Amino acid sequence: MITKGVVETRKIAQELAKKSKGRIFALVGELGAGKTTFVQAFLKALGVKGRVMSPTFVIMRNYQLKDGRKVYHLDGYRIKEDKELVSLGFKDLIKDPNNIILIEWADRVKKLLPPETIWLEFEHGKNSKERIIKIKK
Repeated sequence: MITKGVVETRKIAQELAKKSKGRIFALVGELGAGKTTFVQAFLKALGVKGRVMSPTFVIMRNYQLKDGRKVYHLDGYRIKEDKELVSLGFKDLIKDPNNIILIEWADRVKKLLPPETIWLEFEHGKNSKERIIKIKK
């Protein structure tokens, strides 16, 4: 799908957050393609309050939802080896059915992700505001 700007990208994220039965979302795309914007809107749609920041430097942030589930927002940009993510307890996180996991730069940790992962590919469009978002299972 093609979005004409940030508002449409956020709308797609909100719809996916409300309707998807998926738990693990892998986001890939170049810098500035809309991954963090998407995650921010996704989390807001789930009821996360306050500012949602990219976990680029801390690698992982987590949020408690009112229904008891937890959301983990990870950033693989600085990950050089899978064991860095494993040392943070990643394998346990993906096993827990009450966790929702969103991973930016997920292509860097692809080997750790289960088959049911929903992949979202972000690309720059024809103009500076346009984005192309492909959703794959």
